Amino acid sequence: MIELLGQLFFTFFFIGLFNFGGGGAMLSLIQGQVVTAHGWISQETFTDIVAISQSTPGPIGINCATYVGYEVMQGAGFGTTAGMLGSTLATFAVVLPSFFVFFLIMKAFNKFHEGRTFADVMRALRPAVAGLIGAAALVLIFKTQWSAGQPQVNLLTENFPDWKAWAIFGAAFLLGITKKAGPIAIILGAGVLGLLIY
Repeated sequence: MIELLGQLFFTFFFIGLFNFGGGGAMLSLIQGQVVTAHGWISQETFTDIVAISQSTPGPIGINCATYVGYEVMQGAGFGTTAGMLGSTLATFAVVLPSFFVFFLIMKAFNKFHEGRTFADVMRALRPAVAGLIGAAALVLIFKTQWSAGQPQVNLLTENFPDWKAWAIFGAAFLLGITKKAGPIAIILGAGVLGLLIY
C-alpha cells in the first residue's frame, strides 16, 4: 500500500508541476498517467471521473485528482480508509508544485512583467494550453489502443452511444460558441436532456 501511495503522490506531483493552462489542460496529462502509463483505472472509469469532476464545485483538475486517488486505492482492494488517504494525497500532490511555482513567479513577475521577453513567453504558452485542452476533449471522445505497434482508434461508445448523444454534444458546443452560454448552464441543460432522453 505504501508503494502505491508513493507512486500516486509522485505521479500527481509531476502532473501539477508540468501542467500549464488550468484543469482542462491537466486532464490529458492525468489520463496519460493513470490510464495509459500505469493502467490504474480504465478509460471508461476515467471518463466518469471527468464528468463528476466537471459537475462538482471546484477546479476540475483538482477534483479529478481527488476522485482518481480514491478510485486507485479502492481498485487495489485497500478499502475506504485507504481510498480517502489516496484521495487526500493525490489532491495535495497536484497542488503542491503550484505553491512553489507561485512564489517564484511572483518574484520574477514583479521584476520582469513589463519586459518584452515576459510577454513573448506568455504569448508562446497560449497555443500549448489550447492544444492540451483540445487533447482532453479527444480523450473523452476516442479510445486509443496499441496493437503490434499500430494505434487503433475507436469511438468511446459509452460517452456517445447514439446520435442523440452527439446531438446534445453539438447543441452544447454551439451554445458555448455562438451564444456564449456559461458552463454551468450548459452542464445543467445537458444533464436534464440526458435524464429525459435516456
